[in-house]
Amino acid sequence: MFSILLVLLIIVAVLMTGLILLQKSEGSGMSGSSAASMFGGVLTGSAAGNFLTKMTAILATIFFVLCAALSLVVAKTDVGKTHQSELREELTTTQNAPQSEPIEQTKVSE
Repeated sequence: MFSILLVLLIIVAVLMTGLILLQKSEGSGMSGSSAASMFGGVLTGSAAGNFLTKMTAILATIFFVLCAALSLVVAKTDVGKTHQSELREELTTTQNAPQSEPIEQTKVSE
């Protein structure tokens, strides 16, 4: 389940990044020329902008839902507990490490 959710999250993130880059910025974005040619001239001008904005909002919602689901899966499975126990073990072994003996200072005679 973890792997499926992670793959879906990566796919949605890549798609959302592409849609954000296609949107028209305050200057002139890539959506002016490439969006019209990408949709075969069906969506031009503001229609392409509205479509890209709605799709980005939908993908952002899916992204956040997948993030929440992924965190719940990790919290309830052994995936998260394994990493926590390894970290706890590493921390306890470094705290119980033997201390080195202090170096005795010798007086140098003049």
